[in-house]
Amino acid sequence: MSIELHRARAWIFDMDDTLYPREQGVMRLVQERINAFMMAAVGLPQEEARVLQKQFLNEHGTTLAGLMANYAVDPEAFLHEVHDVPLDSLEPNPGLDAALRRLPGRRFVLTNGARYHAARVLARIGITGAFDGIHAIEDMDLVPKPAPATFRRFLAAHAIEAEEAVFFEDTPRNLAPAKALGMTTVLVGDGHGHEIGDWVDHQTPDLLEFLTETALKEAA
Repeated sequence: MSIELHRARAWIFDMDDTLYPREQGVMRLVQERINAFMMAAVGLPQEEARVLQKQFLNEHGTTLAGLMANYAVDPEAFLHEVHDVPLDSLEPNPGLDAALRRLPGRRFVLTNGARYHAARVLARIGITGAFDGIHAIEDMDLVPKPAPATFRRFLAAHAIEAEEAVFFEDTPRNLAPAKALGMTTVLVGDGHGHEIGDWVDHQTPDLLEFLTETALKEAA
C-alpha cells in the first residue's frame, strides 16, 4: 500500500522532464547529441544508430550503459558531450522552489544524467537550494535506474527508509523498483506512451500543482 503523503520524510525527484516540463525541450537537445555520439561510436548511419540506441535504452536503462556493454567508449566523454547543451529554454520557477521547501523532511534529486548537468539545470530553474543532495549517474557507478540495486544503494547512501519516501518520475518503468522497495510513487506527465501499471500510486500532469495540493493537505 502507498503511504499517506503526510507521513513522508524523504522526497525524491527525477530531474529531466520531471522538475521542468518536457515542452521546454532540454531532452530533445540531449537526444540529438546522443544520436550524434552513437553514429560516431558504432559506425552506423543515422536511422540504424537510432534503432540501436533505443534498443540500448530499453535493455540497459541508458544509452551509455548499452554502449559500455557492447563497445569501447569513454563514459566521461559521453556524459560531457551529450549533456553540454544550452539551457536557454528552461524557465526559472520560484513557485516550485517555494513548494519544494515547504515539503517536510529531506529532498533529493535522483537522475540518470551527469552531475554537472544536474547542477546546471537546478541552477537555471532556481531550485538548487531546495535540495539536500543530488545523486547522479556517477554516484550510481554508471548503473542507471531502473536497476533495483541502484535504488537500494541510493537509500543506503542517504539513510532513507523506503516506506517514508516519495519518488517522482516521468518514466513509468523507473517507478516500479521504487514501489517494490516500499516507496510511494508519483508519475509526472503522461508516461510517454509507456505502460502505467499498478506500481504508480499517483499521477499528475503538473508537478507544482501536485506539490501545492500536498502542502495544503499537510497544513490542514
